[in-house]
Formats: sequence, structure tokens, C-alpha cells
Amino acid sequence: MTLLTQEHELARKAAREFAEKYVEPVARRMDRDNYYPREVIREAGKLGLLAPTVPAEYGGGGGDLRTAVVVLEELGRVSGGFSLLTEALGILFADALKNFANARQREEVLPKVAAGEAIGAFALSEPCCGSDAAAIQTKAERRGGEWVITGQKMWITNGLYADYYLVATRTGKREERHKAITLFLLRRNGCIEVTPVEVMGVRGTGTAEVRLNECVAGDDDVVGEVNGGWKMITETLNVGRTAISGVALGIARGAFEEALMWARKRELFDRRLVDFQNTQFELAEMLTAIETIKTLAYYAAYLYDTKSPEFHLVTHVVKLQAARLAVDVTRKAVQLEGGFGYSKESKAEMFYRDAKILEIGEGANEVMKHIIYKYIERGL
Repeated sequence: MTLLTQEHELARKAAREFAEKYVEPVARRMDRDNYYPREVIREAGKLGLLAPTVPAEYGGGGGDLRTAVVVLEELGRVSGGFSLLTEALGILFADALKNFANARQREEVLPKVAAGEAIGAFALSEPCCGSDAAAIQTKAERRGGEWVITGQKMWITNGLYADYYLVATRTGKREERHKAITLFLLRRNGCIEVTPVEVMGVRGTGTAEVRLNECVAGDDDVVGEVNGGWKMITETLNVGRTAISGVALGIARGAFEEALMWARKRELFDRRLVDFQNTQFELAEMLTAIETIKTLAYYAAYLYDTKSPEFHLVTHVVKLQAARLAVDVTRKAVQLEGGFGYSKESKAEMFYRDAKILEIGEGANEVMKHIIYKYIERGL
């Protein structure tokens, strides 16, 4: 089975060249200063890398999910932060609009977002409800022929700089949980208040708290159907879990490459560090983990692209395994580099902090295990 085609490898080449030319020069600034690289985002938009699965007619890359995984891998190899903000913008926001928005919404928003001229954010999580998304409290109430939205969203990637928000709201009683959730596409205006959130890793992603203070929306701002939001959320997150595994793959590769280079040049006891068997074994373990993530991520994306029903299980498997293996690889990279690895001079140190969010965001490890167990109960 050939998981990647020539078209995917061409996308990889374009993404790698872009990452090395545009992202690498700002990667450390993003991490150090929490700098949001708006100009680099625009450059990514020009190449169709920002929204790799959005059709070319809207200015996107026109690729499939494997294309997105490859692009995110190459971006993550240089900057976990830039890769993550691209995944959140290109998959959780833009791909969701491609799949579920009406023609007017797609035509108005997708070209601007795909070009990097406008920023979109997927606003689901709340202070009360991260893993239990069906318990969200943000309300959309019907008043005089309009919707009035009030609530608080938290940990929203790109939220600080977003021009558009795809907002999950409650349009019924809290006891109705997932049966009373509706998505709205909101333009940024005075009713939306944003506050930056300082995060440990993947910095420079515009992570924010977003408050909605009686935002007025019309029926034409509803994405899909009223009370039909849950299906769209779960399908978007399922795609996102494979996509973010591409971020994990890139982060792990970036840390491994620096650790290998360090081990080859570092000398102690009159020998190169790489000549010690323990070092060789650790590097072998790291590469094995990277190859595992790569195979699972490409395979999960292939299942989605070929519309296989197996995708729904495998996307949770790859999300769980990619997250914890990326954390393990970056931890080993820091350990191999010793004191240098613990310093801010080391990219491995940055990648180590970047990797941790992968075990929490878009479905914590524990949630992945819970969902996988449900498949076991169904008779796997």
C-alpha cells in the first residue's frame, strides 16, 4: 500500500522550503516573545499551505488530509507553534467551514482565511468544559428574531487575533447536552473581548480567553442547523486528531535531528557522545517512535481520504500514540543534550514544551482511551 503519492511529496517539498525560509527565522522569537507571525501567515497563504484542504477555488491548497499531515509535519519540524496555529486555522476552522458552512459563509470567509488576510478561530472549550464539550455553558438565546450569544471560551488558538470565530453555543437546556448545541460564525466586533493566555509551549499561537458579551447574530450566521452542532464538532475533531498528529510528527523529528547533531559533535571521555552504546540505543528508540507516529498518521489520513469506516477508531489511536511518543522523543532529546538541552539555547527544550500540549489539546490522552474503550465494548 502506497500511502503517499507524488502530489503529497511535492506538497512536502513546498512546505519544507517555506518552513526553512520563513518560519525558522521567527521560530525562536515566537517562543521567546509569544510573537504572532502575521506576515509569515500571509506568506503561507500565498502558497496554499495555510488551508491545505480548502479547495483551490477559495484560495486553499486543494489537497486531502494526507496533504495536511505532510504540511503540518514539515512546519512542526521547525516550529511547533507555527504548525499548531496552522492546524487550528486550516483544519478546525477552515476545513470545518468547507464541510459544513453554507455557500454565502464559504464565499465570504474562506478566501480571506486561506490567503492569511483574515484569521479564523475554533471556539469550543470553556473554563468549565474542556474534555466534556457537551457541557458547554455559552448560550445563544432567541430574542426578537435574532440570536444573542453570551459566554466565555478558553484556550482558543488564534483567538487573540481572530477576525472570525466558529463558536459552539448552547441553544437549549443544559440537561440536553449534545442535543442542544449550535455553531455560529461570528465576525469580530465590539461584543467580543479577548485576553491573552500565557502558555508553556507552542507559544506565538495567539492563545486567548474569548468573552462573548451579548453578541447579536442572525439565522444566516448559523453554521448547519440549529441544535445540529454536535455532529459537526465531533467530525471536525476527528479530522483534527489526525491532523495534529502531523504536528506531533514534526515536533518529534525536529528534536531528534538536533539531538543527533549534538551527539555527533559532543565529546566526553575522549569519545564522541554518539559512540556510546547508550546514546545509540536512545537514538534508535527515538527514530522508532518517529516512524511509528509517521506510519499511523499517514495511515489514518489515508483512511479518511478513502472514506474508510475504520478512520473513526484509528484517528483516536494515532492521536493518543502520537502525543505520548512525541513527548517521549523530545524528553530523550533534552536528556541527550544534558545541560545544553535544559537551556533556552536548545531547540529540544522548546520542542519538549511544545509537545506537552499534544497530550491535552483536541482530546486529552484520557479521553482518547475512553473513546477507544468504547470500540472495545462494541466487539473489536
